Amino acid sequence: MTGVTGTPFLVVDDERLEANLARVADRARGAGVLVRPHAKTHKCVEIARRQIAHGAAGLTVATVGEAEVFAAVDEVREIFIAYPLWVTPAMAGRLISIARIVSLRVGIDSAEGARHLADSLHEAGDGGAPLEVVVEIDSGQHRTGTSPRVAGEVARAAVDAGLDVVGVFTFPGHSYGPGDTRARAADQEITALAEAAQGLRANGIEPRVRSGGSTPTVRFTGQLAAGVLTEIRPGVYPFNDAQQVEIGSCTFDDVALTSSSTVVHRNGSRIVVDAGSKILGADRPAWASGFGRLLDHPEARITALSEHHAVIDFPADAAVPALGSVVRVVPNHVCSAVNLVDELVVDDVRWPVAARGRNS
Repeated sequence: MTGVTGTPFLVVDDERLEANLARVADRARGAGVLVRPHAKTHKCVEIARRQIAHGAAGLTVATVGEAEVFAAVDEVREIFIAYPLWVTPAMAGRLISIARIVSLRVGIDSAEGARHLADSLHEAGDGGAPLEVVVEIDSGQHRTGTSPRVAGEVARAAVDAGLDVVGVFTFPGHSYGPGDTRARAADQEITALAEAAQGLRANGIEPRVRSGGSTPTVRFTGQLAAGVLTEIRPGVYPFNDAQQVEIGSCTFDDVALTSSSTVVHRNGSRIVVDAGSKILGADRPAWASGFGRLLDHPEARITALSEHHAVIDFPADAAVPALGSVVRVVPNHVCSAVNLVDELVVDDVRWPVAARGRNS
């Protein structure tokens, strides 16, 4: 690849990327829901443009900094910060500036948070750049989000504080797991959204936005969405990763991002490559079979990881890559890996990771 002076580096398979984008767009259209993909995975303007070209309604982000990056992209008209922000005065000013460029939506998950958001925007001088608010609910991950039973009360408090509440959202993060984990999480997601939406209606607020969906639950969108979901927010799907392979969300043929890495040591059925936690990330769920996988050697496992070394074990009868050869390593969690590099290599082109490090 032109201009690449050494390994490791992250490579995107453009053909697979396009296939992944098209597949999710087609599934959403078939289910009658919008796609508002989570850009925290790729953090890349070029991929955001492609998602919009495939029909995405807008983008989802995790931080105000990410929102600022993508608000500057002409093709992006709507941004949702899917996070219960606790807004500082400076942050309130930044939100107002973003809302003057794109249609902006933010999350809340408590009455106190809603009142604080409203007060902060007022003090920052919000005059003519309104933003929309959605109530985050907990559908089973038990991280952020209020109980679906009290979503209506939170929404009412937000409206009373002067905010424009347009619906509810959730993230079924507990869908990451083996067996029937994804299907159960998808069912819990829909049940929680339906209950929360009814709570808003009981408080005189029409929840026209009912937002959910993660890459592991996309497959269940069609059978569960009817009358409940209005949009999905998958993030990992443009690239996929080792986690998605191991839980059954995709196959190795759907993996579009790998770390190009050199074998620097070989001893029998064990090799060491030059891709460590500083390019792969260090995530390893309890159910994962290792710290990542090899795209062309699915039988191998990354059994140990340090900053610049990945130790990879092969079955005794397997063909083991030679010393000095280059292998394609699939990160466990692609979101973490992308945030560790400045650019992605796509054929002979470099795509900047424009929102890298924009954590606030």
